Amino acid sequence: MHELSIAHSLIDVAQEAIGENQHNMQVMALRVRIGALSGVVKDALIFAWDIATEGTVLQGAQLKIEDVPIAIFCPVCQEERTLTDSHIFRCPICNTKSGDIRHGRELELVALEVSS
Repeated sequence: MHELSIAHSLIDVAQEAIGENQHNMQVMALRVRIGALSGVVKDALIFAWDIATEGTVLQGAQLKIEDVPIAIFCPVCQEERTLTDSHIFRCPICNTKSGDIRHGRELELVALEVSS
């Protein structure tokens, strides 16, 4: 279950971001973006988050996840297209195959929501 190590990494990044202020503020939430091709199981990450944050300054902080769909670049249309099926890498407009993945592999910490 690599989601537990991802949760620990998010904690490390968040603690580094708030630095010495971590005792003067409360982290209310972390916003993360997770791509459909990232291999991260959202429910497993949420479960791991609750375990990993226990006893840390992030205990009780909500993990807000934004799902990022797969987007490819179509060489025929010369446009970026969002896919609805993660198993078919074809332009939904002209049906051209494309392996030029523009979005969907993300695993990013976007923001920390804090209160002082």
